[in-house]
Amino acid sequence: MVASLKFCFQTTASLLMTEQPVAYRGRIKYDKPTAVAYQRVDPRKNQIELRLVDRAFALVPKALTVLDVPCGGGRVAVHLAQKGYSVSAADLSEAMIEIARQAAAAGGVQCPVERQDIEKMTYPAQSVGAVICFRLFHHFPDAPIRERVVTELCRVAKRFVVLSYFSPTSVTSIKRKMTAAMGGKRSQKHATSLREVEGYFGKSGFRLVKNFARMPIIHTLHLAVFERESSR
Repeated sequence: MVASLKFCFQTTASLLMTEQPVAYRGRIKYDKPTAVAYQRVDPRKNQIELRLVDRAFALVPKALTVLDVPCGGGRVAVHLAQKGYSVSAADLSEAMIEIARQAAAAGGVQCPVERQDIEKMTYPAQSVGAVICFRLFHHFPDAPIRERVVTELCRVAKRFVVLSYFSPTSVTSIKRKMTAAMGGKRSQKHATSLREVEGYFGKSGFRLVKNFARMPIIHTLHLAVFERESSR
């Protein structure tokens, strides 16, 4: 009897552990003060990043609905809505959701914002035309989380997924590796190769359309457009 109860307890604990998302830094850090501080983006940097988004979305027809997840403070969602896209947004952080709603109102656009967990969203399969996931992927500390999120993004998207990631061959990424190798602080920003990212999407039936970068090698931020193979 005792052995049976012990087995049940261990099994239940194991299931709970597998069902609970890993509390990596990017998942838990955006309380209200951090969310507010995150909005203080250099205007020039903001414009450069939004131009990168525009380059990618030149491949996404405006007839498609767009989901921005996680939306953060809503800068990408509002920008795309102002460009004529029908955009909805979602984030896990309540503080970010509040800021994004305020940004949509200030920007004069209709953009519903709700709470969603990107690792397990409640949207039906292929319920939006395109999904953009901007400046999150580099927070994922390991391959299982990365694959799980890509699978979920692909499940929800009917045609396109636009994903940003940090290149491991950029000057910034190489500097971070050298700092860690010399005993310095290990960066919590995780770079991933395009080949690795393509592998995750390939398993969900998506192909790479085009990969964008502000300046390859120099800058670490890349933005890749993937399309569902069956939609071609």
